[in-house]
Amino acid sequence: MDLTEIETFLTLSEELHFGRTAERMGLSQSRVSQLIRSLERRIGAALFTRTSRRVAMTPLGEHTRCTLGAAYTDLRKSYDEACAIAQGMVGTLHVGFMGCLNGPPLTDLVLAFDRRYPACDITVAEVPWHDPYRQLRAGEIDVLLTLLPVDEPDLEVGTVLVSHPRVLAADLDHPLMERDEIDIEDLADWVLLDGPAELPAPLRHGFCPRFTPLGRPLRRGHGGRTYQEALHRVATGDTVWTAHEGLFRTYRHPRVGHRPLSGLSPANGALVWRADAKNAKTRAFTSLAAQSAPGRPVPAARAAARSPAGAARATTR
Repeated sequence: MDLTEIETFLTLSEELHFGRTAERMGLSQSRVSQLIRSLERRIGAALFTRTSRRVAMTPLGEHTRCTLGAAYTDLRKSYDEACAIAQGMVGTLHVGFMGCLNGPPLTDLVLAFDRRYPACDITVAEVPWHDPYRQLRAGEIDVLLTLLPVDEPDLEVGTVLVSHPRVLAADLDHPLMERDEIDIEDLADWVLLDGPAELPAPLRHGFCPRFTPLGRPLRRGHGGRTYQEALHRVATGDTVWTAHEGLFRTYRHPRVGHRPLSGLSPANGALVWRADAKNAKTRAFTSLAAQSAPGRPVPAARAAARSPAGAARATTR
């Protein structure tokens, strides 16, 4: 029996529409019709009734969907696992992320990877803000979602996966919080929190510049080895923080507010990995990320349709 016939039958039984089935399968509509007719001839009876307005399943079609669907799922899972083993897609992929970049882009990517490579486990762990690359270099994680820029000779950088508008964080009683929007030029009179003292210089200066676009120097103050420590520092009122929207989806402080900040580029995050340690799992994960760059959704739905291998097994340490 042709597996493509079975897959087409199961997809049509969900969609009950030849056009949508063809789109999901990546086939022409005439090819879908041909495959269904071939399967019906093989079985010896109609599985669907077709009119100009609707497609419906026959009682035999309903029975076949129930019995064949479960068998196909098990068969496809075994097939995908065999392919994954042959391609080196076994074992565990360890993914790290900066806490301020946690959210749907990363979660969707992890779930899509898990569906596509069911024989490969995946773990996800937060890395410390003050030392983002240590675990990557130590081999404790295989790939890291981090803020840009990254200027490290031993690390390779992928496409931008996450992009957040910039905001200014300040104590709620700070004069700048009275404005609806703040420009970077307005910050020359204030001390800017630029992160932990250990933060790599390219990342520090790329995220919190030393000068405004008009050349005015920006006073800077180190502080906060974690995001919550940084928020506490801001809450005392002696510094403001050029943060980004994504951070405030995860972290909060009752005395800290934020406003849109113009004059700075968005906060972008991308996957990085060790140049000397890229393997099949890392290549597969970063390739999937490239397909899900902003404006290009992760193809999870299609992956699930092609490989219905059960629930995701992604874990978070």
